[in-house]
Amino acid sequence: MYFLSRELYFPPAKNASPEGIVAIGGDLSPERLILAYRNGIFPWFEDDEPILWWSPPERMVLFFNDLKVSKSMRNILNRGIFKVTFNTAFSEVIANCRSIKRDGQPGTWITPDMVAAYCRLHELGIAKSVEVWKDDELVGGLYGVDLGHVFCGESMFSKVSNASKIAFIALAKQLQLANYRLLDCQVHNDHLESLGAREIDREDFLETLNFSYR
Repeated sequence: MYFLSRELYFPPAKNASPEGIVAIGGDLSPERLILAYRNGIFPWFEDDEPILWWSPPERMVLFFNDLKVSKSMRNILNRGIFKVTFNTAFSEVIANCRSIKRDGQPGTWITPDMVAAYCRLHELGIAKSVEVWKDDELVGGLYGVDLGHVFCGESMFSKVSNASKIAFIALAKQLQLANYRLLDCQVHNDHLESLGAREIDREDFLETLNFSYR
């Protein structure tokens, strides 16, 4: 296992452990986070653990032509019950992602240090959010890291039914219009699969990610 020093460096993601851990330690500085995401790596750890840096062997992604919007969801969108905004309430979104109760999860990996780190990235224009409002109340949203050609989703929340799906669909459509290559969803879950996301090999993800850095 590779232990990070103060040097701004990550070993290649392809050298990750079988479960996907690339390195341990380091810090959550903007410079290190940006380097990590540009190399297909993201932090994911519990509050009582050292920082763990991941690049799973299978990456959950959305190719925009695969986006699934059900008939019932189209009806909800057409009714205009919800309002969607972009990058207007980042701190509120990440706070809700941190505090929302999730089935099968006793706590959250979004530690106070993680909140502070991504808020710094937001101030730099790199971390961004999508907000879903109903009657002027924030009821859903998501946030992630914008690399300019790939958006790396980090977390989403929903206080009412379908709110996180609306945020995801709105983001996917905006990214497609801006000619992004894909929406990175990191790891599999059934919610994302129902919206059209699927797993691809790490090597394929890294090839897409590195396309604009050659």
